[in-house]
Amino acid sequence: MITASALGSFALIVGLLTLTPGLDTALVLRTAALGRRRRAWGVVLGIQTGTLAWGVLSSAGLTAVLTASHLAYETIRWAGAAYLVWMGSRILLSTLRRRAGADPGQAEAEAGTAPANGPEADAGDGFGSGWRQGALTNLLNPKVGAFYMAVLPQFIPAGSAHLLTGTLLAGVHILLGLLWSGVLIACARALRVRLQRPSARRILDRISGTVIAGFGVHLALAD
Repeated sequence: MITASALGSFALIVGLLTLTPGLDTALVLRTAALGRRRRAWGVVLGIQTGTLAWGVLSSAGLTAVLTASHLAYETIRWAGAAYLVWMGSRILLSTLRRRAGADPGQAEAEAGTAPANGPEADAGDGFGSGWRQGALTNLLNPKVGAFYMAVLPQFIPAGSAHLLTGTLLAGVHILLGLLWSGVLIACARALRVRLQRPSARRILDRISGTVIAGFGVHLALAD
């Protein structure tokens, strides 16, 4: 059985990883800042679903295929890079269309950023669409799988049930992620009125779109 010391060390590692600003933080903050609370929690739970999947696969030894197979790694890497660049580009394109005087509802609907109180509220604030976005973002990032493959086995004691222990450790990561995401959503909602002003909205979308697309480019160019 895993010791308290090992559990604490693992929690420290994944806790620092969770607190480090990155793609997950950008997605959650932007979604919550637009006033779309259901979708924001969908994104959060989608990300944590991906984390659980990587933890289970690593515990079962299946991610060894990812790290050992160049083709498998490259396939997931390029799919993830394309998805992130596509997502970021849509957000940036929506800001250009709004600036050019295009119909705001149409531009936001095409970018998946319809306001929560508009005619597209049900689609724009959907929990399911947020969950799919979060899950795809996590599952299409092979670096998460490589991280779990490198770190998780070190904290699974010899002779213990690998799948059970690995899932427990992934649960610790998920719990920390949920707590931190709750803080991010609360902060974003506190600033929601200011962030929903047209000028602030454009700045937020440009930053978010650039960050998300930048992660995609970085993933594509990474060794």
